[in-house]
Amino acid sequence: MRTPRQAARTVVIDPDGAVFLLRSDNDEVGPHWNPPGGGIDPGETPEQGARRELREETGWHDLSPGPLLCTWEHDFTRMGVPVRQSEHIYVTRGPRRGPVGDVSEAHAQDRILDWRWWTPAELADPKAEPLWPPTLAELVTAVRAAWAEGREGIDPVHYGYLPNPPH
Repeated sequence: MRTPRQAARTVVIDPDGAVFLLRSDNDEVGPHWNPPGGGIDPGETPEQGARRELREETGWHDLSPGPLLCTWEHDFTRMGVPVRQSEHIYVTRGPRRGPVGDVSEAHAQDRILDWRWWTPAELADPKAEPLWPPTLAELVTAVRAAWAEGREGIDPVHYGYLPNPPH
């Protein structure tokens, strides 16, 4: 039996289409790359949780989650507890930069190993370590196309449960 957990993340895309991702590790799923985010605190909306997590994990206080990109559910183990996490993932534009200030405590607590900007080609590389959500490359392509047409985002995609790829 898995414990339900609510979470929210923000996909940050730079002017050239690169995406900021964090490399995390987990005993159940292994190393993977995901947008900044995490658990929603009691009383927070998913958007508020995404904003707080973005600040905690990057030190960026000038960015806010934009339109909802997708929702999905997946399994992993958090602090020894098997969870089924339901995520709201938002998208926003931002400058290409690294984390600001000391985010080491948040990274240590969440087992964040590294960060980097991924180009669209790197996101689509099937040999890359797993991405969360696994459809991230397609979602980013759709958002960039919408932005090129003058739209703020895409109609959110609601995936439901997606199994983790083997590691």
